[in-house]
Amino acid sequence: MKRIVLGFVFAFFVWSSNQAQVTSTPYCIGETHVINSSILKELRQLNIYLPPNYETTKTYPVLYLLDGSLEEDFLHIVGLFQFYKLQFQQLDFIIVGIENVDRKRDFTFPTKDSTLKKEIPTSGGSEKFIQFLETEVKMYVEQNFKTSGVNYLIGQSLGGLLATEILLKKPHLFTHYLIVSPSLWWDNQSLLKQATTLLENQTTVVPYVYVSVGGKEHPVMRKDAKKAYKILKSSHKISNLDFLELRNETHASILHQSISEALKLLQKQK
Repeated sequence: MKRIVLGFVFAFFVWSSNQAQVTSTPYCIGETHVINSSILKELRQLNIYLPPNYETTKTYPVLYLLDGSLEEDFLHIVGLFQFYKLQFQQLDFIIVGIENVDRKRDFTFPTKDSTLKKEIPTSGGSEKFIQFLETEVKMYVEQNFKTSGVNYLIGQSLGGLLATEILLKKPHLFTHYLIVSPSLWWDNQSLLKQATTLLENQTTVVPYVYVSVGGKEHPVMRKDAKKAYKILKSSHKISNLDFLELRNETHASILHQSISEALKLLQKQK
């Protein structure tokens, strides 16, 4: 019995001595930058991903991601872009995730609907938030990183409403708009009703717009997204336009799959 025990102990120490020494270090995919916004009167956090081989002698397109916190969409959107770079040699991107403080305030324009005012008393701040994007976020990124002038914007739901508002009112801010399940029902579809006139009054021609909606979303969401697509299609202010209805996706599940499909469409344009 003693021989068996001693043999086991000896074998254990031989096994232990042959094992590799293990060390651990944090695995980081980005940096957090904090802007003290004079427009919004608050601190705002940006999560920024740089390509692994980021070089200051090159320039890069920038993706601005609404709902861009670690707990929201930053990680999986970075993963999608990295995957398409790996598999299809798409461009390296700088990705800027904009963390929320009050998305219902920042992503909505003022409404006359008394019910919405009561339910969301802080709503109606999109004008200031768009100014924050233009003069503080974009300016900060362009001053501190090597940007190419190609700027993408991703927004879903209320973020899609904001992306649509920017497209119709300040289209020059971004070259590529990826709009997913936009909440165009806001303020009794008032933005949708103004869309044709707003487009006619713009001088900027936008290189690319993508609109998507889930086939299992609320009928109003599907109807409004399709109407937005028809309005955009009839305009000469959009160079390239794609629309997808993802048959099996709900409002909760659509974003990841939708952006994956958008990247496939953009790959075909190369």
